[in-house]
Amino acid sequence: MAVLKTHTLGCKVNQYETELVREGLRRIGFRDPRSAEERADLCLINTCTVTSEGDAKSRQVIRRLHRQNPDAQIVVMGCYATRAPDEIAALPGVTDVITDKRELPDWLARAGVVDVPQGISRFHGRHRAYVKVQDGCYLRCSYCIIPLVRPDPVSREAGEIEAEVERLVAAGHREIVLTGIHLGHYGVDRNRGKPKREWVRLSHLVRRLARLPGSFRIRLSSIEATEVTHELLDALVEHADRVCPHLHVCLQSGSDAVLRRMKRRWSVRMFMDRCELIRRRLPDAALTTDLMVGFPGETEADFEATCRVAQAVGFSKIHVFPFSPRRGTPAAEMPGQVSPHVRADRAARLGRIERALRRAYWESLVGRTLEVLVERRAEEPNGGTRSAEWIGTSRQYVPVRFPGPGSIEPGRFASLHVTGCDAHGLRATMVERAPGSRTCRRRDSTTTCYPPQSDG
Repeated sequence: MAVLKTHTLGCKVNQYETELVREGLRRIGFRDPRSAEERADLCLINTCTVTSEGDAKSRQVIRRLHRQNPDAQIVVMGCYATRAPDEIAALPGVTDVITDKRELPDWLARAGVVDVPQGISRFHGRHRAYVKVQDGCYLRCSYCIIPLVRPDPVSREAGEIEAEVERLVAAGHREIVLTGIHLGHYGVDRNRGKPKREWVRLSHLVRRLARLPGSFRIRLSSIEATEVTHELLDALVEHADRVCPHLHVCLQSGSDAVLRRMKRRWSVRMFMDRCELIRRRLPDAALTTDLMVGFPGETEADFEATCRVAQAVGFSKIHVFPFSPRRGTPAAEMPGQVSPHVRADRAARLGRIERALRRAYWESLVGRTLEVLVERRAEEPNGGTRSAEWIGTSRQYVPVRFPGPGSIEPGRFASLHVTGCDAHGLRATMVERAPGSRTCRRRDSTTTCYPPQSDG
C-alpha cells in the first residue's frame, strides 16, 4: 500500500478538508505511515494564509517534508495555494497545486478515486469531529484576506450533513463541531429567490441534527454575535441536552472607532446587548471571543475600551492576537500603523486580563457536576503518561483533569464533580456509582454518566 502523509495548517475548515481528501485516497489503497520515520509516497499539505506567518510556516512544512521524503509527490492545497500558486509551485518537490477547493473532486478523480466521497466517515486521530457545513465569505473586513481566497458562500445540503454526522457518530465520535468560513451565513446562498417561509437557516440545521439518535453532542464553532438570533437561541434552548452551552462570538475590538475602520458590522453596544440576550436565554453558556490589538489608528483609549468590554462581558476565554499587516488588505495600507513594541505590550496586558477572566469562570464551575468528553491520558513532564490521570473537555469548552482507572476508554463521556482548578483547567473526580446500581449517582441535572449504558 502507498503511504500518505498529511499536514494541515490553519482553521477547522482546513482540517476537515484534509480529512475529506484522506478519506478519498484511502479508498484507492493509501495508508498512514506506521512510524514518523517511514517515508511517504504522497505528501499532502493544506496551507493557511491568514497571516504572513501562516505563509512562512506553510513553506517551511513543504521544504521539511520534501527533505524527509525526497521521492514523494508533494501536493499543496489551501488558502495560500489559492492566493499564491506560483510561489507554491516553485518550492522544491511540489508536483501539484490545487488552487480552488472546488477542484478537489476532480483532483481525486484524476488520482484514481472512482467513488469520490461526499463527506467523511471518521476523523483521524480525534474524538471531536469537525463537520464543514458552509464555505466562503462575502464580507470585506479590512484586515482579512480570506474573502479573496474563499469568496463564494456555499452551504451544503442538510441531508448530506445529516448522513455525515450519522456516520461519524457510528464511528465513535461523541462531539460534532459544526464549522464554516462564515457559519452564521449557513443557508444564505440557498435562500436567494425563495419566499421567506422556505428559507433554510443554521437554526434549522441544528434542530435537524439534534434530533438524530446516538450518544453525542453538538458544538458550534466561531459565529458572529449578531447572527446568534432569537431563532437560533430557541433551538439551543430546546436542545440544551444535545448542544453544548458554548458560543465563540467574534468581537475583535471594544472601540467603535476601531470597529468602523475594521469594517465590522455592529457597534460595541450591539455586541454587548447580544451577549446579554445569550446570558438570559442560556444562563450557563460560556462565551469566548477573538480580540485584536494594535489595529491601525488604535489609541490607548481605544485599547482600554477593549479591556473594559472584555471584563464587562466576562469571557471565559479570549484569543488575543496583535494586528499583523496582511498584504492585499486595506488595513495593511492604512495610516496610523501601531509599532510592533506597542502591539506586543497591549497583547501582554490584555493577556493578563484574559487569564484572570478565564480563572474566574473556571472557579464558578467548582462544585458542579459536568459532562466531560474523555480524550487522553495526562502527560508527565518527561513526556510519559500518568496512567491514573485523564484529560477531557467539558460542554463549556473547559479542559478537565481527573483521576480514573486505566481501563477508561477515551472518546466516552464521563460525569465529573469539579473540586477545584489550577493554571491548566479544572480538577475533578468521577461521580461515584451507587452500590448495586447500574446508573450513576446524580449530583445535579447532569444526564450523561460514565460509562454510558448505550449509544442509543
